[in-house]
Amino acid sequence: MNVALRSEYRKFVTTRLWWVLLLVMAAYMAFIGIFLGWSIGAGTAGLAVESSSPGADLASPDSVRSSVYGTAAAFGYVFPVIIGALSMTGEYRHQTITPTFLASPSRTRVLVAKMIAALPIGIVYGTVATLATVGAGAAGLALGGSATLLGDGETWTLVARSVLALTVWAPVGVALGSILTNQVLAIIVILVYTQFLEAVLRLGLTQVGDVGASVASYLPGAAGEAITGGSVFSSAGIADVLPWGAGLAVLAGYALVLAAVGSLTTLRRDVS
Repeated sequence: MNVALRSEYRKFVTTRLWWVLLLVMAAYMAFIGIFLGWSIGAGTAGLAVESSSPGADLASPDSVRSSVYGTAAAFGYVFPVIIGALSMTGEYRHQTITPTFLASPSRTRVLVAKMIAALPIGIVYGTVATLATVGAGAAGLALGGSATLLGDGETWTLVARSVLALTVWAPVGVALGSILTNQVLAIIVILVYTQFLEAVLRLGLTQVGDVGASVASYLPGAAGEAITGGSVFSSAGIADVLPWGAGLAVLAGYALVLAAVGSLTTLRRDVS
């Protein structure tokens, strides 16, 4: 297993794609962070003037913290998912999967090694995405005339959990790639789901009562957000989130279930 782990880790870091995608993610999260920080900072500053305003609860530190600093887990998770999926689909695209399986005949072991090797990459992605969001978000809050909350212990707890959430997404991507081995299809599915479909599902499910809202909280993106304690979605009342420990368990469960499906289906097929 140690040999397989070293091999799979090298496959991550010896290509340019991982750090190019990392830079794109940092820029994307910084843009969203400063935009949300400024928008929410200006809005909460106005709400604070009149505490009797119906939306005054939006100015609470917890709401501001989740809406701004929780953004990485809410929007940035697409990047570790993609880099994780590419580690599997890239092998099929470039036809290196055959020598990989010849070197390690146990295909399940290869999948497990890829998922474990994805964890340090997930930590890097999670750290960069979270710090980019926090730095830009704090600047946006300051520009909007609101407190940055960087001196609060709760803020740094959220930061640590944001890194944790994004770390877990990388092996989820690997597991998904073990099912959708076509690289183009996998990327399309990831982008459609993370950037559009889950938001629609969560909004729709919350409209059908408590049962729908409960189901929405178990969706993958919602589980990831739960680890941080919430996001702009939950602060806006679109959907509630699970306790952070339950969110972590649900997200890890998705990785295990997807890996099991891939191991029992796609990975059992012949490769050329």
